[in-house]
Order: sequence, then structure tokens, then C-alpha cells
Amino acid sequence: MVVLGVTATPDARALPGSNVLQQLVNGADAWALSIALLGAFIGAAIWAVASHTNSHHYAGRGRMAALVSAAAALIIGAAPGLVNFFAHLGATAR
Repeated sequence: MVVLGVTATPDARALPGSNVLQQLVNGADAWALSIALLGAFIGAAIWAVASHTNSHHYAGRGRMAALVSAAAALIIGAAPGLVNFFAHLGATAR
């Protein structure tokens, strides 16, 4: 038996509690961006102080922390758009 015409239409309002889930996602997004910002601040501060005191190892670690935090913020900010893009791309597949 072959099933033809199977479709799925994502609807955020289709299940009870969807608004709560959306609020949780929004809150988690805000917390994640706040933590990334704090990591960038701390990494940049360590980088600056370690560079000033000629501590090359800690300067490198601070630079890496600042760059990783910036990359995390980029991924967090782009994630909804990437998910929507690939969901749309998947919906057009035949």
C-alpha cells in the first residue's frame, strides 16, 4: 500500500501551551545572548589585561573566549532564520 499526498503544515497555535513554549524559547534566547555578551566582555578584559602584563598564554585564552562568545552570539541570532530557511527548503522537496 502506497500513501500519497502526505502533508504537514507547521502551526505554532495548533497545540495547547504553544504560547508558553514560545515564551520559553524567547526567554532562553535572551539568556543565551546575555551569557554570550558576558563571555565577550570577560574574554576581552582578560585579553587586554594579559596583553598589558605580557602574559601571552592568558592573552590568547582571552582572545579565544571573546571570539567564541561572538561566534555563539552570531549562531544564536541566526538560528531562527536558518531553521526557517531549511524548513522551507525541506517543504519544497519532492
